[in-house]
Amino acid sequence: MSATRRCCPPRALAGLFVWRVRNTGVPQIPCRFVHIYHVANNRLITFQYFNFLKRMYVTQCNKDLRQRAKPKSDSTVSPFHELQQLDQEKKVVHKISPVSPIHQLGSETSSRNELREMKSAAETEGSVIQVGAESKEDRQWKEMKLRLDELPGILARLSKIKLTALVVSTTSAGFAMAPVPFELTCFLLASLGTGLASCAANSINQFFEVPFDSNMNRTKNRPLVRGQISPLLAVCFAASCGIPGIALLTLGVNPLTGALGAFNIFLYTCCYTPLKRMSIANTWVGAVVGAIPPMMGWTAATGSLDAGALLLGGILYSWQFPHFNALSWGLREDYSRGGYCMMSVTHPGLCRRVALRHCLALIGLSVVAPALDITTWTFPIISLPINLYISYLGFQFYRDADRSSSRKLFFCSLWHLPMLLLVMFTCKKSLLEKEDKGDLPGGGHEAAMEIRLP
Repeated sequence: MSATRRCCPPRALAGLFVWRVRNTGVPQIPCRFVHIYHVANNRLITFQYFNFLKRMYVTQCNKDLRQRAKPKSDSTVSPFHELQQLDQEKKVVHKISPVSPIHQLGSETSSRNELREMKSAAETEGSVIQVGAESKEDRQWKEMKLRLDELPGILARLSKIKLTALVVSTTSAGFAMAPVPFELTCFLLASLGTGLASCAANSINQFFEVPFDSNMNRTKNRPLVRGQISPLLAVCFAASCGIPGIALLTLGVNPLTGALGAFNIFLYTCCYTPLKRMSIANTWVGAVVGAIPPMMGWTAATGSLDAGALLLGGILYSWQFPHFNALSWGLREDYSRGGYCMMSVTHPGLCRRVALRHCLALIGLSVVAPALDITTWTFPIISLPINLYISYLGFQFYRDADRSSSRKLFFCSLWHLPMLLLVMFTCKKSLLEKEDKGDLPGGGHEAAMEIRLP
């Protein structure tokens, strides 16, 4: 009986465990083990956390291991107390201990050297401060005073005097190619009026493009960009050139030449200038602007706009494409920085094709000149070598598309145009031949008789 009584409690406990398992269900046991594992894992103390607690305990209990940092002074302390505190610190730091007489001489020399070094450092610091102040003043905007001796040069750059000289030279070539007797007074009036109109157009162009020219390396030193001249003075200069120039061409030469001059100013300032930021069509409009001056020279001499004037305008029109496209190819970064819509920036392939196309067009226009009875047939033969050379450079520019080929084409265009016009003038048909054929405009027989008279 005693043995059975002793074995009852373990059996009862086992039965109770089996009953508990049956009631809870065997499938829930793995889920409970997973839950217990996650809870235990979240509550475990890692090694890093234990190490952190250890350091905190050591630093709080052992005062020698604490970090001795000097507390920051409060900002509410008055400046007078701060200066006193700094003076005390300096006195404590720079306190000199007594020196033995043996080392007294060495200490005196060292102190002198230290004083010299301090003086030199102060001088250099003062010079740096002065240079910094000067550079800061240089960077600030200052009103530039206009001097009368500098005004001619400023106005020459405002009117683009080199471009104006090229315009006047093409006008003179058109006047010289006209099949009429040469009149010096009419020639001077036409040249002066065309030059004044060109100065007015260039000045207005610079007035409109000031914010864009300041972003380009090629144009950032123009007078209006640098502030050497006021916009009001630039507009007054343009008006003082444009109005007398057009009046001179209209009243002193003939109304047709004056109308062409006024139309050219309008085309350059109101069409070409805004188109430079809108479309690549500005290059074609600018070529028309450059083609009008030789036509003005022809109309100034003859008073009519006939085939010879159109031929000269066509030669200038085609010449400008290899000239300007080669120039703009080397200035692509500048034009893109300034926001100008040029073929070399947006359509580089078209830029090269157009340049080559118009180089070849110059050969065809040279052949048309004797067909229109403007020159003899020797003109296309003599001009063929220079036209072939510029066409070869245009082909190189089309093929290579680099700065070297564009530079060669641009510099070739600078001497090609005056040489072509000079050859054209030397091959011009004489007045006697035209008088024999009866092709002189406006009473050519009387003009020919005047030339024959001594």
